[in-house]
Amino acid sequence: VQLQASGGGLVQAGGSLRLSCAASGTTFSMVTIGWYRQAPGKERELVATIANGRNPNYADSVKGRFTISKDNAKKMVYLQMNNLKPEDTAVYYCNLRAWSSAHRYWGQGTQVTVSS
Repeated sequence: VQLQASGGGLVQAGGSLRLSCAASGTTFSMVTIGWYRQAPGKERELVATIANGRNPNYADSVKGRFTISKDNAKKMVYLQMNNLKPEDTAVYYCNLRAWSSAHRYWGQGTQVTVSS
């Protein structure tokens, strides 16, 4: 399984970005896929996840501002981030876990920087 994240960048507070994650070597059936982020000096944290037949899951800090979606046919996952805040600054990682396994696959990360 390989995950390729893209779409990060520098944006002013209140702006928007859309992250994309391209998956290969897997299908989107029976997996949970989503985004985590890690800010400098902090632990990696969940941002949002999505899976077939399940409601999306969001961190409280991004609810109402971020939307996760996926295209099963294209094996793409997206994170639309609106009303960005400086505290959203972090490296964002795409993540995939099969329901039958505890193993997690990680993408290479994409930097999101929000200036005040």
